[in-house]
Amino acid sequence: MTSARETDQRLVERVQKGDKRAFDLLVKKYQHKIIALVGRYIQDHHEMQDVAQEAFIKAYRALGSFRAESAFYTWMYRIAINTAKNHLVSRSRRPPGNDVDIDEAEIYSISPQMKDSDTPEANLMRDELEERIYSAINGLPDDLKTAISLREFDGMSYEEIAEIMQCPVGTVRSRIFRAREAIDKAVDSLMA
Repeated sequence: MTSARETDQRLVERVQKGDKRAFDLLVKKYQHKIIALVGRYIQDHHEMQDVAQEAFIKAYRALGSFRAESAFYTWMYRIAINTAKNHLVSRSRRPPGNDVDIDEAEIYSISPQMKDSDTPEANLMRDELEERIYSAINGLPDDLKTAISLREFDGMSYEEIAEIMQCPVGTVRSRIFRAREAIDKAVDSLMA
């Protein structure tokens, strides 16, 4: 059975030999992931699609230099992030200080007494918990924010994160541990 990475590599090789349709297959496979990724930086739906398309164009033009040292998606991920940040800079807007949407912060465990309860007290507590998580993540240094975001929200392995962040796996583990520790500390008093 062929792995996704091997399939991607075969498609890349076909593109490098002049088969433009092979790149269309890569775009179809990853376009939704890339659009969602760009959406962390750009809120406008049309802009988001334009930036994702620009990222794929940049990838297509640079594909000749792709040497498969990392997975195609990992390489594409870096291009998309840089394209989104460059787009914001070109529009004189700063990239967001965090890579996490407040709605995504809800994946952190919420205490059982808060689940399925729609009382004013529960709603207030839920709002306060979200705000604390958001503040904790927003207060993290960029390297910790990126590591925790890639792990928790993109579901990437430590090895994939190490490739994207261009650092050892041990460093990734340490950053994720420190990020979780800071978030736990921020919400600890609410969960007691």
